[in-house]
Amino acid sequence: MKRTVGFFAVALAVAGCSGHELKTLPVRTALDAGQPRHAIEEVNRALGVDSDKELPKDLGGDRALLVLDRATIQQSLTQYKLSQLDFQASDKAIDMLDLAHNAGDSIGEYVFSASATRYVAPPYEKLLINTLNMLNYLESADLSGAKVEARRMSVMQRYVKDELKEPHNAIVGLGSYLAGFVYEKSGDADEALRYYEDALAYAPFASLAETLAGLMPRSSYKSARLEKAAAHAEPAEGGGDVLCVVGYGRVPHKIPKRIPIGLALTLVSGDIHPNNARKANQLAAQGLVTWVNYPSLAPDQGSYAIPTCTVDGKAVAMEQAVDVSSEVLAEWHKIEGKIILSAITRLIARFAVGQGIQQAGGKDNPLAFLASLGAQATLTALDTPDTRSWETLPARVAVGRVRVAPGRHTVVAAARNVTRTQPVEVNAGGWSVVSLQALR
Repeated sequence: MKRTVGFFAVALAVAGCSGHELKTLPVRTALDAGQPRHAIEEVNRALGVDSDKELPKDLGGDRALLVLDRATIQQSLTQYKLSQLDFQASDKAIDMLDLAHNAGDSIGEYVFSASATRYVAPPYEKLLINTLNMLNYLESADLSGAKVEARRMSVMQRYVKDELKEPHNAIVGLGSYLAGFVYEKSGDADEALRYYEDALAYAPFASLAETLAGLMPRSSYKSARLEKAAAHAEPAEGGGDVLCVVGYGRVPHKIPKRIPIGLALTLVSGDIHPNNARKANQLAAQGLVTWVNYPSLAPDQGSYAIPTCTVDGKAVAMEQAVDVSSEVLAEWHKIEGKIILSAITRLIARFAVGQGIQQAGGKDNPLAFLASLGAQATLTALDTPDTRSWETLPARVAVGRVRVAPGRHTVVAAARNVTRTQPVEVNAGGWSVVSLQALR
């Protein structure tokens, strides 16, 4: 019997450690080594496709998420058209997690989903799909496409603010900054100022002062925040604009975490029903399962790098637009207690199944006892935490904006030992956007 119990324990330990994070380990390893081309090849292998242009026929399970990972890496390789296609495909296939309604059931499904189920994204991921795809269109000088993404992003922003009750989600700041730029360059001063005002609610963006000073006299849209941001600034005359956007590092990805039942019960002592706590302690007393397995977050990577951008060798002041890692952690901390509680509840359900099998076979029947232990171990092994997440998101994003004389210029963006050198042609009144995704 000891050998049987040991077998179940080993099987449980192996199953508890497997998950999406192991499937994507080769992708992260390639990015860590500064090899985004190899990272895409690993994604394509996981998707079962032969090229960067190919999408899987079925975007169920974690395939839509893998396409989303590929979209960011495509962007880092300046494959903007392919990145657009990946973002659009994944956007349609991925729903957003809504914990504001029916939170208990949502948590259970969110953290213990089978790999075959449709991936459900937290709000910050859905917001960033349209935001980063807007950047693809700006790189391609396609203002029409960028406006479509801006409108989609605005719908998602309103939903997050009004329905999910998250008015302070800092991801909105970056999206609104880019959308403001899109509408400014489209000649719509009113809409540009609305977006810029929204962006200023999340960061000071000193680079907007001259822009606002030039836009506000042409618009009937006024606000105290805009006036304060433009105070003492003079409109820039002549030339055109270069906008530099640098993403760097990578956000925390999900990993399976195991903690003792006793510690788990302490962490949720104020929320768990006493009857459930008693049952969990009974399960621990069996000696087979003494831990709770649930998803957690690994550390982020490279978030404290210093991004730079130069135009013709002159430094452009870079401002942090958003700390994505902080948003990931904040979102997780809001639900971590509920996640642990959900894990305990499911543990108790396995205990009940095992007890039922033993009672059906007879209290003193050793085979029934083994069947009970086997059922509990098997159910636990199958109940692997869902460690899926958008792993190729930059940890932080910085922006810089500068006025340049008409003509040809050289823009150099750098972060995390990744450098992009891009010649640009800026006409009088024109503009150019140069981005870098240093995902290492």
